[in-house]
Amino acid sequence: MGPQRMFGMTPWVRRLIVANLVVFLLQVTLFVSPAFIGTLGFTPLYAFRQPWTFVTYMFVHANLLHLAFNLLALYVFGPEVEERMGGGPFLRYYLLCGLGGAALSLVLGWGLGKLNPVIGASAAIYGVLLAFAWAAPDQPIYVFLLPAPIAAKWLVTFLVAVSLVLALLPTSDGVAYLAHLGGFATGFLYLKIGDWRLGRAERTLRRRSEPSVLVHPGRAARASERIEKKPPGMSGAPRSRRRARGRRPGSPGVRTPDRARYRADSRSRRADGRGVGSFLRTRVTRRTSFRAPGRAAPAWREGCRGFVVLQRTG
Repeated sequence: MGPQRMFGMTPWVRRLIVANLVVFLLQVTLFVSPAFIGTLGFTPLYAFRQPWTFVTYMFVHANLLHLAFNLLALYVFGPEVEERMGGGPFLRYYLLCGLGGAALSLVLGWGLGKLNPVIGASAAIYGVLLAFAWAAPDQPIYVFLLPAPIAAKWLVTFLVAVSLVLALLPTSDGVAYLAHLGGFATGFLYLKIGDWRLGRAERTLRRRSEPSVLVHPGRAARASERIEKKPPGMSGAPRSRRRARGRRPGSPGVRTPDRARYRADSRSRRADGRGVGSFLRTRVTRRTSFRAPGRAAPAWREGCRGFVVLQRTG
């Protein structure tokens, strides 16, 4: 169950909106000096002297219109994203996109000569827009003054394309387009890595649920045919069980008669002269007699039979 909404806003969306409103209210009432923006805004020249500005610049806005656009986008798209991600992950994603916007402004600002202070939550808002279009790309979005709705994926694509073009042009309107692109790029990497990890976890779970031994279909068919074509004289019991029947009583896993019956049979065999040697001699004799008609038995088999006889008589 997702987070509960109040006035159409999820908990962290509501808190972020309130935080931005409070900071802007302080900015226009108590801290009207430009030093306030210089202290909380992100300036690439003094980024490492003022490391807190990597976060605080997201809560400072240039004017009311700037604040209204960002908060409207957060109000429209933020609740859906937070419900899908959850409260904690949504807040981390929001702040991470803001950090990405500041980082890209720091890295590319020197190369493009754009070292003006960066303020506003636009980088984080671009990350929220991307997350919404990522989850529901075909969701229709109604834009003011447009007669028909636009799919979320095309709206986000248009906004990113405009920011990219204006970031490359030598404009002096004071808008931090590099921060917009940085927030979008960070959100894209975050979501892409999340999808990759989810797919990897699904593949691992699928491999664990599959049988560990794979049998070729042709071999399985041949094995079933051999079982069906078994000679009628063979027992249907498994091979290991047939072997186990002739073992000595007391062996583990062997089902045999009781010890008293076995001992009685042993005594009767010894009384009849059918000891172990006699049994071996009978087995060897049978093997040597199993040959083609008119063919003499091999010499080594005759030797084996003689050896058994000596062992029996000795």
